This record gives sequence, structure tokens and C-alpha cells, in this order.
Amino acid sequence: MVKYKVVVNRSLCIACGVAPALCPEVFELGSDTGRNKVVGKYSTELSEEISVGIIPEELHQCAKRGADSCPVSAISVEEVKD
Repeated sequence: MVKYKVVVNRSLCIACGVAPALCPEVFELGSDTGRNKVVGKYSTELSEEISVGIIPEELHQCAKRGADSCPVSAISVEEVKD
């Protein structure tokens, strides 16, 4: 099964809430900084500057919609190469 790496550059994030609104299965606004982050279920790294997660293939389109809608291009989604 294909997996995808989601990276949120929290330093760039303006906390507009678009990605969590479009894809709450992958994104949420963090209680720590108020900025976007990958939900705990898929999170592999979290700091004030970055949030990284690995998601299953079935969430790829949802995550991509959230990333593509980010007004400051703070989110990337890429296939994980084994």
C-alpha cells in the first residue's frame, strides 16, 4: 500500500483553518500555537516550526486538497518511497 508524507511548515502557517476545514481527517489547528498540524493519529514529528505525518493512500486526495488550498503554500504532500 502506498503511503504519503505530509509536511506542514508551521512557521509559514497563518492559521486560517482552510486545510482543517477541507480535510479534518489529516489536519487540525494545534492548541499549542494555533497553527495547522497533522492530527495525532498520523503525526511522526511535531514542533513549533514543523508538523510531519505519514498518511494512508485513501487520505491522499483529501490531504492534497487541503495542501493545494493553503494560501501561503505551507503544506506539502509527497509519496513515500520504500
